[in-house]
Amino acid sequence: MFDFLANYWWLIFVFGGSIGGAVKAVGAANSRRIDRRQERFRLKQQTKIAVAQAKAQNQVDEEAVLRDIAKTVDEHEQTDVRWFAYEMDLVTLLDFPMMTDMREPLTTEFHKAKRRADLLKPSEPESLVGDRDARAAYRDAVHAYAIAFDVAEKEAKRRRQGDFSYNEQERLVRAQRLLRLAMDDGATQQERQSAYTKARKELEGLIAVPTSARLQLERKIAGQIEA
Repeated sequence: MFDFLANYWWLIFVFGGSIGGAVKAVGAANSRRIDRRQERFRLKQQTKIAVAQAKAQNQVDEEAVLRDIAKTVDEHEQTDVRWFAYEMDLVTLLDFPMMTDMREPLTTEFHKAKRRADLLKPSEPESLVGDRDARAAYRDAVHAYAIAFDVAEKEAKRRRQGDFSYNEQERLVRAQRLLRLAMDDGATQQERQSAYTKARKELEGLIAVPTSARLQLERKIAGQIEA
C-alpha cells in the first residue's frame, strides 16, 4: 500500500474531490439517519404524551358528566319527596287540595311532567354517559317537572282560601283535626276509628283525591288504627 502511494501519489489530486465528496455524502447520510432516528423518537414521545393527555381528559369529562347526571337525579328525587308529602300525608294535602285535583290544568301539567321525567330516569346513571341526547332529554324533563310542581304548588297555596266557602274551609279544618286524632298513638282504638270515619264524611264531595293516592292514604291510616 505504501509502495503504491509512493508511486502513485499524484492520483490523490485526480480522485481527491470524488473521495472527499463520498466522505461528505456518507457523513450527510449518517447525519440524516441520526436526525430521522431522533425525529421518530420525538414523535413517539409526543404520541405517548397525547394519548396520556387524552385518557386524562376523557376521565375528567366522564367524571363531570356523572356529576351532572347525579345532580339531575337528585333534583328529580327531591321533587318527588315534595310531591309525596301531599300524596302520602292527607293532613298536608288538606292544606292545599288543588295538588291532587286533576280538574285543575296546572295540576294536570305537573302530573304529565312527572310521568315524562319518571319515564326517562335511567336505572343506572352510567348508561347516560355516552348518550348526550338522552342525557339532555332527561335533564330537560326533570327541570320541567320541578318547575311544573313549583307553579302548581304556588297556585295551590294562593287559592287555598279563595276556592272554598267559609263552611267548606271549616270542614277542611275539622277533617284535619280528626285525621290527626286518627293517627295519634295516644288515642284509643275506638277514638281513632271514630275520628277516621268522621274525617271521611267531612271530605266527601269536598276535594278530589286520586284513587291511587286515596288508597295509599287509607291503608296508612287504617294500619295505624289496627296497630
